[in-house]
Amino acid sequence: MTATPDHLPLRTKLTYGFGSVAYGIKDNGFATFLLFYYNQVVGIRADLVSLAIALALIADAFIDPAVGHLSDRTRTKIGRRHPWLYAALIPIAISWVALWHPPSMNEWQTFGYLFLVAMLVRMAFSTYEVPSLALLPELSRDYHDRTAIMRFRFLFGWGGGLAIMFLAYAIFLVPTAEYPNGQLNPGGYSQYAILGAIVMVIAGLTAAVATQRRIVAAYQGNTKLAETAHGLSEFVGAFRYKPFLLLMFAGVFAFMNQWLIFALAIYLFTHVWEFTQGQFTVYSATLFIAALVAFLAVTPISMKLGKARAAAILTVISLALGTLPYWLSYFDLFPAPGTTIMFPLLLAFLVASTAAGISAMILTLSMIADVSDHYEYETGRKTEGLFSSGMFFMQKIVNGIGILLSGLIIALVGLPAGAGAGTVDSVIVDNLTLSYLILATVISLTGAWAYTLFPLGEDEHTIREAHRNGAAQT
Repeated sequence: MTATPDHLPLRTKLTYGFGSVAYGIKDNGFATFLLFYYNQVVGIRADLVSLAIALALIADAFIDPAVGHLSDRTRTKIGRRHPWLYAALIPIAISWVALWHPPSMNEWQTFGYLFLVAMLVRMAFSTYEVPSLALLPELSRDYHDRTAIMRFRFLFGWGGGLAIMFLAYAIFLVPTAEYPNGQLNPGGYSQYAILGAIVMVIAGLTAAVATQRRIVAAYQGNTKLAETAHGLSEFVGAFRYKPFLLLMFAGVFAFMNQWLIFALAIYLFTHVWEFTQGQFTVYSATLFIAALVAFLAVTPISMKLGKARAAAILTVISLALGTLPYWLSYFDLFPAPGTTIMFPLLLAFLVASTAAGISAMILTLSMIADVSDHYEYETGRKTEGLFSSGMFFMQKIVNGIGILLSGLIIALVGLPAGAGAGTVDSVIVDNLTLSYLILATVISLTGAWAYTLFPLGEDEHTIREAHRNGAAQT
């Protein structure tokens, strides 16, 4: 199939999407294991761990706009984004391994180490992911094809993160004579980190090489490149653009809720549902079903409902399905832990909820390309890197808040360190459950409402493309 400006060939969608495996491994590690590892294995207080991670995420967020702006203004023989993609890979691998190998220090020294190294990991990823997401408007001009491209990124991102999580539970964090609770084995986390670093480099390099030819051909074919933002006023003006701000407002709640869920999941599964090691392994494997369902469903749903409306509805569905088992359990109406039906029934709810949540996030990132196009249509300036960086800026700020809230919940309910399933007072478990339910409900419903405020849809895209085609013919 010949590449066209309107549709990206399937092969390139696959390879571009494969690059997000690196991001998926990193996000899964931060969301699922990092708080637990430094709290339960290294032995640092949960509130301190969550504070260090949150501060690192927030500090790193301010790097993203600079990376986005600089990549917009980069001019090389291989385009604007690819020098950044290649340069980021080795720092990503080194900092990731260092994050999971803290030296033996006192609590506050470990706090400082976690903050600095977590920030280095995030900064290294910024120099890869911001330019990578900024490629989307250049890879395809088609409104729905962009959603199709993003679903590949989410499929591979979730698949990569879940595959490493599955290996962690199935191989690296299994019980041993020294560590009957395999999740407390520091050696397992070391193996997990090294494998993750290797896969990250392979995935990132594959995507960069695969997209370079298409981008370079378009870059070199332009005799006059579009202007980018100049000076502080235009830089700030891009971030004050109303459609961008409205999308960021919605994204705040979508991504905060994701991190709240993932940071608390290992605690909730251990103490509310009393998962066995085998159930943790099965759970990590079945979540890939959620990513696959989202991959198959998101484009048809978007075409029927529109991106913003679909995202709002999917957010509500995700909330309802994800919290219902906890509400029922809180009132003793859900099958009890250890019963035959409990685990498969819970998995069914969690898979469906996660699929809806992933679909909403795919649509959010797809809408960033529409914002970039509309800004160019109104101002004549190409700022894909700036808007992509704004998305990551928002994600990191709210992810930091999400994980901070998780750590504070763990500390406030008084969950003891190193506690096994079934050993914690039921009052503490109930307080943990209720805290999660209230926060998740408030965050999700606010986010669903915020999506309805987004002003750009397919009609606006059609007008922009007609104008672009008319300008090209004159």
